[in-house]
Amino acid sequence: MSESTERDERHLARMQRKKAVIDERIATSPNECGLLLVLTGNGKGKSSSAFGMLARALGHGMQCGVVQFIKGRNSTGEELFFRRFPEQVRYHVMGEGFTWETQDRQRDIAAAEAAWAVSRQLLQDPDVQFVVLDELNIALKHGYLDLDQVLSDIQARPPMQHVIVTGRAAKPEMIELADTVTEMGMLKHAFQAGIRAQKGVEL
Repeated sequence: MSESTERDERHLARMQRKKAVIDERIATSPNECGLLLVLTGNGKGKSSSAFGMLARALGHGMQCGVVQFIKGRNSTGEELFFRRFPEQVRYHVMGEGFTWETQDRQRDIAAAEAAWAVSRQLLQDPDVQFVVLDELNIALKHGYLDLDQVLSDIQARPPMQHVIVTGRAAKPEMIELADTVTEMGMLKHAFQAGIRAQKGVEL
């Protein structure tokens, strides 16, 4: 038997064992349930990942909702795109801009509270199957919202509703509640080289 053939057989045996483990795990898992996903960390891609999943949900014909907590009134590519589907996506830009832009804590608190009121409506609607709460972690980090109330509202959502929460510095309590947590790490960013945010990449 050649070395190549032996390697192929070892690979086959290894993959068969792996498949058996995965198949058993799938067989013993609940069929379907609403998930809470948290996308956090200092790296780029948190909102981008959330909106990629939103596009996937849209492709499946789901009713979706988006609330953007911090990002301001300048339209982004994702907003321009998803507003083309008003019958499937309820899109709400509620932020007043990043905190270093507004420089007004009370105004930021009022904006966050208004955004959470809209979020609560989505979280209470059994017809809404997929919700993106973009930069909610930032609003919680700065104390603009009551964490316990936010967690309670998320827990009380319809059982089949998926929720994605994005933003740096996710609270430990949010991470504990989540089903899936991804921390984006930054190895390198164009902004560090003095390159502004680009349409189609950040905008």
